Amino acid sequence: MTTLRQPYYELSPEVYNAFVHASKALEKCSLESTLIELVYLRISQINGCAFCLEMHSKALRKSGVEQTKLDALAGWRVSHHFSERECAALAWAEDVTLIADTRAEDAVYEPLLAHFSAVEISDLTFAVALMNAFNRLAVSMRM
Repeated sequence: MTTLRQPYYELSPEVYNAFVHASKALEKCSLESTLIELVYLRISQINGCAFCLEMHSKALRKSGVEQTKLDALAGWRVSHHFSERECAALAWAEDVTLIADTRAEDAVYEPLLAHFSAVEISDLTFAVALMNAFNRLAVSMRM
């Protein structure tokens, strides 16, 4: 068990509330909520954010996603549980999360064009960026 280093949400409430507001805006976007939650969960797996792993797993189970699909998420590339649309989103989420190494190359971006509108790609990229920000706050401050 770790102890919270700093209550960042209390110390910087305006900034934190802006993040929360962005999260609420994404809840209203054209992307389906289960897709966003899958992306959030995968990003949280990569970043090792235990708090977010529990939160997004719970949300996905509550929305009816089967446990077998959640169990397969880390191996989505070789799993039959994910649609082409989900795979494109997960590939993009991983690539943007690991951008220092991957550089968000065209080979990962271009498959998005077959499954998402320009607005959806923008919303997806905001969702990836936001979850990475939340993960970095939670992990670094030991949420």
